Amino acid sequence: MNTALTCIKSAGRPKAADVETRNQELIEAAGRLFLKNGYTRTSLESIAREARVAVRTIYVKFGGKAGLLKAVLASRRERLFAERNMELDTRPLRTILDEFARDFYALLVEPDAIALQRVVIAEASTNPELAEAFYEGGPRMTRDMLARFFARADIRLQLRDDVPPSVMLTHLIGCINGDPVGRFLFPDAEPSGEEAQRQLAARMELFYSSVLKPG
Repeated sequence: MNTALTCIKSAGRPKAADVETRNQELIEAAGRLFLKNGYTRTSLESIAREARVAVRTIYVKFGGKAGLLKAVLASRRERLFAERNMELDTRPLRTILDEFARDFYALLVEPDAIALQRVVIAEASTNPELAEAFYEGGPRMTRDMLARFFARADIRLQLRDDVPPSVMLTHLIGCINGDPVGRFLFPDAEPSGEEAQRQLAARMELFYSSVLKPG
């Protein structure tokens, strides 16, 4: 009798791994529809049908469409930054930032990332919720991580005192990003492979020469 009750209880309670898998499937379904239809024209009902879940499930897990977009962005970001802890990394500054630059650039030039940014740029002026969700789910998290890194006492000692941290952060992101306008308009012209890495390294040298103390 007890064994039967245990089986019934366990059958009704999904394992944590199964729940995580279902959540990821829902996030991926939402990402596909956002890219295909745009954010504004993608309804929660269409996402629910694609992921084979109830609309209520989306509200319970993510709070709505904006929360789901944040989850899509966080999932993409997590693939590259999951194990990175720049606040505690004791390697040389250049090693830490060069590694971050390569990973961040790889994320920026992914076809899906470019397509999603196009969606945001096209719809942000008429949909403030989209602009806020995109910023909170991606750029702000990256900026906060870098701000904590630049605030480290040992890192500050290596940086010029006359360059405000906010300017330094924006300059770094710009150096990594390269030419976003050209990327959005002419994605096939974006350098790849060794040439892309060579250009990225050159931009990083420009960053170092402008923010590091001489010597």
